[in-house]
Amino acid sequence: MSDFSLDLRAVEDHIEDEEDGEGTARVELGVLDGTTPDEEWIEAVESGSVLVLNVEGDVNELAAGFARDVKDDGGELVHFRGFLLVAPAGVRIDTDRLG
Repeated sequence: MSDFSLDLRAVEDHIEDEEDGEGTARVELGVLDGTTPDEEWIEAVESGSVLVLNVEGDVNELAAGFARDVKDDGGELVHFRGFLLVAPAGVRIDTDRLG
């Protein structure tokens, strides 16, 4: 007899999680204009979401309330063509093709 043991209950739990949408990558589109509380952006990134935010105003001023937290947690922020891309730890924003 083999030492291999398959835990079907764990497999079923994993399948249910995938069906519920847990553990899947998520990209959130939004507007960075100062109306959304910084805590909401932080929570979204901490939950694993990548943010693509249309910047309406000064990006440094508008992102000041959450940028440091994102970076301290290992995330990345890139301002590109009027958008701020915010990625959680473990997700790299590749800018190599920008020249």
